[in-house]
Amino acid sequence: MGKTRILLADDHSIVRMGISALLAYEKDLVVVGEAEDGEEAVQLAQKLSPDVVLMDLMMPRMDGVEATRKIRAACPSCQVLILTTFGTSADVSRAIASGASGAVMKDIGKDDIIDAIRRVATGGKVFSQEIEQTIKEEPSVPTFTQKQLEILHSVTRGLTNAEIAKQFDISTDGVKQHVMAIFKKLGAANRSEAVAIALRKHLLKT
Repeated sequence: MGKTRILLADDHSIVRMGISALLAYEKDLVVVGEAEDGEEAVQLAQKLSPDVVLMDLMMPRMDGVEATRKIRAACPSCQVLILTTFGTSADVSRAIASGASGAVMKDIGKDDIIDAIRRVATGGKVFSQEIEQTIKEEPSVPTFTQKQLEILHSVTRGLTNAEIAKQFDISTDGVKQHVMAIFKKLGAANRSEAVAIALRKHLLKT
C-alpha cells in the first residue's frame, strides 16, 4: 500500500516546518508539497493530487475556505483537513460547507493530528471537540417553500438559472430571487456552499 501524500498549506513557514518534521517520522505519510497562501495551495493540489491537504484558514491572497472549495471542485479525491487556532470561527463552518472532511485545533497533540490525517485519508470525518460544539450550535434548519426546495434540488444537479427557469416555466429573474432567498436562509455565499449545507442538514434526498 502506498504512502498517504500530504500537501501543507499555511502562511507561517515555521508551522509548515514543524508539521513536516513531525510527519517525517511516519512511514505511511509523506509531505509532497508546501503552500504559503490559498492560491498556491489550489495550484499545487491540481499539480500534485495529494491525498490530504492540511489547510490553514487565515492566509493571504486566498483564504482557506475559498481554497478548500476550489480544491474539492478541481480534485474531488483530495481530502481537506482544516487546522485552525479559532475553533469558534464562522469560517470553520464555511470550510466544512465547502467540502472539508475535518477540522482540528492547531494545539492538539502530535499523535492526534497524525491520527486525524489517517482518518481523513481513508474517508473519515474528524473534528476537535470545540469545533464539534460550534457545529452543534449552528442555527436550526430553516423552513423552505416547496418551490424553493425544488429549485435547490435543481441547483445540486448543476443547472444554471436559465435551465431552472425553463424547467419550471418561470423567468430567470424569478429563479434568481428564489436562489438568493435560499442562500440567505442557509447562510451560504455561493451555490457550492448552499448545496453542502443543504446536504449536511439533510434537506435533500440523495
